[in-house]
Amino acid sequence: MNNLFKLQENNTNIRTEVVAGFTTFLTMVYIVIVNPVILSAAGVPFDQVFTATIIAAVIGTVFMGLFANYPIGIAPGMGLNAYFASVVASQGISYQVVFGTVFLAGILFVLLSLTNLRETLIAAIPFSLKFGITSGIGLFVAFLGLKMSGIVVENEETIAGLGDLHDPVTLLTIAGLFITLILMVRRVKGALFLGMIITGVIGFFTGMLDYNGITSTPPAPVFFDLDVTGVFSHGLYTVVFSFLLVTIFDTTGTLIGVAEQAGFMKNGHMPRAKSALLADATATTVGSLFGTSPSTAYVESTSGVAVGGRTGLTSMVVASLFALSIFFKPIVETIAGLPAITAPALIIVGCFMMEGLARIDWKTFDEAFPAFAIILTMPLTSSIATGIAIGFITYPLMKLVSGKGKEVHWIIYLFGVIFLLQMIFFPAH
Repeated sequence: MNNLFKLQENNTNIRTEVVAGFTTFLTMVYIVIVNPVILSAAGVPFDQVFTATIIAAVIGTVFMGLFANYPIGIAPGMGLNAYFASVVASQGISYQVVFGTVFLAGILFVLLSLTNLRETLIAAIPFSLKFGITSGIGLFVAFLGLKMSGIVVENEETIAGLGDLHDPVTLLTIAGLFITLILMVRRVKGALFLGMIITGVIGFFTGMLDYNGITSTPPAPVFFDLDVTGVFSHGLYTVVFSFLLVTIFDTTGTLIGVAEQAGFMKNGHMPRAKSALLADATATTVGSLFGTSPSTAYVESTSGVAVGGRTGLTSMVVASLFALSIFFKPIVETIAGLPAITAPALIIVGCFMMEGLARIDWKTFDEAFPAFAIILTMPLTSSIATGIAIGFITYPLMKLVSGKGKEVHWIIYLFGVIFLLQMIFFPAH
């Protein structure tokens, strides 16, 4: 284990990595249920998506663990599944054709990942944008936890407002949050994970856990339920491009965010970046063959990093738990059905990810504003990719007009123009 994952070199041990793996899994396991719910609304059979989601998560996360040695979970992405469903509804085409677009995007994704383009991109992103992305993801993660738990709800007059604090799930979330905060302040090892366990136990004894048994027979996988020729006959090239672009920047942003938090970034560079970037590209391609939307690196991985996860062993634990979850569908449904178990961890992890704000040069306006724009946009649009797009557009523009255009890498200009054109002509659904 030590030789394979370099545990000593990363100042960690097997116990810490296992706890980190459990923590990350518990914060992202909701996708196993939520993804089938969203895609089944587009006509894809629930059990098919359930199995495909697990297959994509296992393949992507194992790849990440073995070849990149990073504690980052891969699974079909939220937002991308909603976009998938909206394409089926708005274009009036079968879900098999849209899976064809995902497959083609995945192939292009793999080819791009084999080149140096994505590595060059990570190295080219300036520090203010890197820290802005990390902090923006932190707010996004915390806001996700607040919304999941009902602490924050939609409000027509103020966009968002305080939820019903008498609601049992909201009350349990607040209790779980304070329990976890106490454990954190007391420096208890694995505080996030222990907090989730204690919250789950309280939920069980208060009758909030909808318990429907322990195991069930795994649904059979469905292979190659897609229509590639339909992509060309319907001219869905912009859909392929949208999937490709959003997945690239969603994953790149998340990788930077998790890597910054874990201390992996070396002078703006991410070691073993190509292997890490190939993980989600492979998961996206394979996932489309079994019946799920594009995969991405998960921001919830920061919860495992927060409890000490530093190597691919954390990812291998996550992948193993995903593989086992196919036999424990009732328990997975139970955990995913009670947001109070995972929401406190997401809120606290959001706080950890704000650390990079101190490293942004706030007195230099053309460095500060693009970072601020990213931080503001990500949680308010519920889109990591949109926040990154705003940063990529504003940063080179401000540098150009301030006479510092030569400081900006050409690839930032390129993607700034691409994002600007995409937002004008192909706005997100």
